Amino acid sequence: MILGAGAAGLSAGIYTSRGKLDTLILSEGVTGGQMVLTNEIANYPGVEMIKGYELADIMKRQAKSFGCTLKTNVKIVKYRLTEEIKEVELEDGRVFRSRAVILAPGGKPRSLNIPGEKEFEGRGISYCATCDADFFRDKRLIVVGGGNSALEEAVTLTHFASQVTIVHQFDHFQAFAHAVEEAERNPKISFVMESELRAYLGNGTLQKVQVEQLKTGELTYLETDGVFVFIGYIPNTEAFEGLVKTNERGEFVVDQEMKTSLPGVFAAGDCVAKRYRQVTTAVSDGTIAALSAIEYIRTKRV
Repeated sequence: MILGAGAAGLSAGIYTSRGKLDTLILSEGVTGGQMVLTNEIANYPGVEMIKGYELADIMKRQAKSFGCTLKTNVKIVKYRLTEEIKEVELEDGRVFRSRAVILAPGGKPRSLNIPGEKEFEGRGISYCATCDADFFRDKRLIVVGGGNSALEEAVTLTHFASQVTIVHQFDHFQAFAHAVEEAERNPKISFVMESELRAYLGNGTLQKVQVEQLKTGELTYLETDGVFVFIGYIPNTEAFEGLVKTNERGEFVVDQEMKTSLPGVFAAGDCVAKRYRQVTTAVSDGTIAALSAIEYIRTKRV
């Protein structure tokens, strides 16, 4: 069983099913994970440019062609992973069993947790440029963040918006040089550095944000039609708390073979403790976890 259908889960499914293991992928979301939320992927080896959802669809078809079974949008209510035969129970009462499990639940966007967030989520606040950019044609937008996602998505948003302002808490960006250069060259993008959002404000829909300049403490207001937040992801590991070892950030602790603290349980993708999170690193994790699971099962059979 593979729990999660993002880049890591699908890659693992391709390898385990091609390795002649009966493979089931269960996902509480849609196929593709964070790939689906990425407008364009230009740094995947061997592919010059591809939409995130297109790459996800190719991976899905590959996995199914080797005999992998996918069940998405399911609700998992119980995990029994400590015994030799692992069990997963769904909300509808179905129980699936396997000798090995690969955990690939991915992560979810990190929010700012400031006043007005719940009120304006979906009414001006978004975490996905691919999903919502078209709603903001010729509008003024704010992008929060300073990593690759923030800068790349800010550039994507300029194809729709009239103006994009990037608000970042530091005086420098954490993104790769090419992403920074592309954003700085774009005439529609401006920058508010060493600043943080303190509140979302509006009447029914988002109209402005309160911004604090961190060096001086000065509070100002920026009028805007929408805010896109790209400040990282939180691993979806809450369901495994106390069951599988995690670090202080809630990420699964794994070794070089993607083994977790439980025998026969492996983990891959954005949910594991590591420095870099890219589609390519998730694919690598899924491959290693799959090969390790194959070896584990074959050893058990012997």
